[in-house]
Amino acid sequence: MKDRKTAFARHPKVAALLAGLLSATGFEPLKLWPVTLACLALLILLVERAPDRRAAFSRGWLFGVGHFTLSLNWIAHAFTYQDSMPHWFGYAAVLILSLYLALFPALAALGAWWLSSKSVPARGGWIDDGWKALSFPLLFAAAWLAAEYLRATLFTGFAWNPLGVILLPTGIAIAATVIGTYGLSALTILAAGSLLLAVRRRYRPAAAIFVPLLLLAFWGHLSPAPPVPEGAPRVRVVQPNIGQDEKYSPAAEYRNFRKLATLSGQPRPAPRLIFWPEAAIPAYLDMEPDWRARLAGLLGPGDLLLTGADKVYFKAVEENGVLGNKLAGANNSVWIVTPRATLTGRYDKSHLVPFGEYLPLRNILEPIGLSRLVPGDADFWPGPGPQSLPLPATLGRPDLKMGVQICYEIIFSGHVIDARNRPAFLFNPSNDAWFGSWGPVQHLAQARLRALEEGVPIIRATPTGVSAKIDARGHVIRALGLNRAGYLDGGLPPALPPTLFAHIGNWAAIAVMALLFGLGIALRPSKS
Repeated sequence: MKDRKTAFARHPKVAALLAGLLSATGFEPLKLWPVTLACLALLILLVERAPDRRAAFSRGWLFGVGHFTLSLNWIAHAFTYQDSMPHWFGYAAVLILSLYLALFPALAALGAWWLSSKSVPARGGWIDDGWKALSFPLLFAAAWLAAEYLRATLFTGFAWNPLGVILLPTGIAIAATVIGTYGLSALTILAAGSLLLAVRRRYRPAAAIFVPLLLLAFWGHLSPAPPVPEGAPRVRVVQPNIGQDEKYSPAAEYRNFRKLATLSGQPRPAPRLIFWPEAAIPAYLDMEPDWRARLAGLLGPGDLLLTGADKVYFKAVEENGVLGNKLAGANNSVWIVTPRATLTGRYDKSHLVPFGEYLPLRNILEPIGLSRLVPGDADFWPGPGPQSLPLPATLGRPDLKMGVQICYEIIFSGHVIDARNRPAFLFNPSNDAWFGSWGPVQHLAQARLRALEEGVPIIRATPTGVSAKIDARGHVIRALGLNRAGYLDGGLPPALPPTLFAHIGNWAAIAVMALLFGLGIALRPSKS
């Protein structure tokens, strides 16, 4: 044991990098969350023992480099569908992105170290010395929460794989109904801190963290969502298994439509909600009545089709003296199609993917060979944000409202629902076909957190998986795995009453951060 400690002391940077790499195994698809907690405990120890600010920052940064490089490896897969840039650049892109994202764990490490190192006047003995060992884990948890929130918001934000998502299998994730995802990430750091305290034989402060977490786990496992009631609207989720290499092929257009149509089933007397994936059809539904008629032919008298398709905008241009129209931009949209071939509502994606749906600084980056990862010459434009779309009364539920979050949008905690017009469920159409094998299951896990936070069920429809029905407690009721065609039938899961998080959003996480900072500062050991 002494030799291992010496090795860590001699090579703290290597230890931080390896710990970060192994910590990523707690995410989907490996789900080795105990390994993540052990790696975080090592990070806390390395930062706490850092001799100066530079060492604390570098250890946190190296941890982040390893952490993000492995957990985001799926991004490299996206470059295999882009011929404007070499495919090998995908691996460089993962590393470059990780070098940037690692700044946020580095800032958390620096902040915790700096606060713990500040001189504290000698105090009376009202705090037992054993409890002062709690100070650094509390400060580190607060600093991590702040840094993760900053990562999710700065420069449009990149909220993928918040640390708290690893707690989904444990039941502790039920805390997200109160303190949200970022508060849950702070609990993850505290769990790692409890492990470190136990190894140091500081059993009382370790228990002060462990026992509440254990109670949360019991609460999570004993709080199932209500069952689907009799008479709930019937839903069918369609997964056609159309790969990214087929999606934009004109030659495959008819074959792709027949897959979707066949999996949607024959019209029935009982009304259904039929869900198709993001950008499921290459049609401009508001401009092409033939396409609307084709879709309406698949529907029974009370059915509704919810499908992804672009909304496009043109501008008048003059070339060689001839006036014509040129594509100016588009919305990534979900449309509601009725059996009468009418459109009764549309949602436009608000939180767009940089380099996927638009090219930042296009005038600079396009001339040097950088382009969007998804085919297309024009950029997508953002919509107005979360909305609840009323569904026609043909379903027998005139009050039924649907929220929509398209693909990437679902990862942003506190920004998925119109709280003033709360929906009965969220529809999360996505195209994960270019996400490799790790990306789709990580995406699903983050959708589960949104269901848990808001207390609403989520319907996910993707072309190649993972499509799923998620209940209001974040449990996957049924799912279709990767690279298979099929459909999911059943009743629409019910929503729960609005959670505390649904009422106050990420202010709850900010309150947790302030509390942790306050306790951590109050418990700092005195220095003479």
